[in-house]
Amino acid sequence: MKYIPAKKMILPAASGSDLFGNTHTMNIYRGCSHGCIYCDSRSECYKSGRLDDDFSEIYAKENALLLIEQELKARRKSSPKMIIGTGSMSDPYNVCEAEFELTRSALSLFNKHKCGISVITKSALVTRDIDIYSEIQSHSPVNIGITITAARDDVCQKIEPNVSTTSDRLNAIKELADADIFSGIHMNPVLPKITDTIENVKTIIEKAAENNAKYVLCYGFGLTLRDGNREYYYENLDKHYPGLKEYYTKKYGMKYSCQCDSAKELFAVFKHECNRHNLLYKSEDINAAWKKQKQGQKQEQKSLGDFG
Repeated sequence: MKYIPAKKMILPAASGSDLFGNTHTMNIYRGCSHGCIYCDSRSECYKSGRLDDDFSEIYAKENALLLIEQELKARRKSSPKMIIGTGSMSDPYNVCEAEFELTRSALSLFNKHKCGISVITKSALVTRDIDIYSEIQSHSPVNIGITITAARDDVCQKIEPNVSTTSDRLNAIKELADADIFSGIHMNPVLPKITDTIENVKTIIEKAAENNAKYVLCYGFGLTLRDGNREYYYENLDKHYPGLKEYYTKKYGMKYSCQCDSAKELFAVFKHECNRHNLLYKSEDINAAWKKQKQGQKQEQKSLGDFG
């Protein structure tokens, strides 16, 4: 693993742009080994995914843990509780995390300084740190979001080749739930003509309920394509789904947002199934539920009548 310089590790979350209302964000790695064919972080606008870079090569931030410690110590005592989000630009449980444990060490610092944490990951390795998440949840909110886009392992292995299988990620949800860690599923992106089926949506929600997830979140039925990730996506469509690229280029051209043809129908199914399985699905309800944990209150699933 290589290292890149860093001046600051914990950054204020842009007002209104953070999905879970975190106060701050932190990415301890740059790049990602997962190889997901749709990854938006490859986009040129993020620099870390420029075409002249190998996005699959992982870099760690130099002196990351020292900087985190210094930044947390420098907070004023009167400052509101920090809730730090990680996983937006690079998975905190990249393959190298098993060896270097930078994310685990950062979590220990967040625990020491009484910070909350929300994580987005595709790796079952997240369960390794259940002990620390349990400690953090005793004083601050914790939310572990595990991304699952394909219910079937064979589809998952095509579109997310170097990631824990869907089955392993569902098992991770169950382990987190058994440890009373607030966790759920992120069902994005939804890939047109690949994962945009009623069967896929219903099965993911059914499996979420079976494994005691608190929520399933889907913030749009489609995917985004920009310079940098578009080329990589099309290259992999040619490899795994011959002919599908032509459909995309004809329908979407150079559009950023590529919505599924059946988006409205899929959302209706999604909403009905979440209600049927008593799972949270609105971001505002999810936020209210996981942040309630900091008050030491037991999480209660909503009844069907509570949903719109």
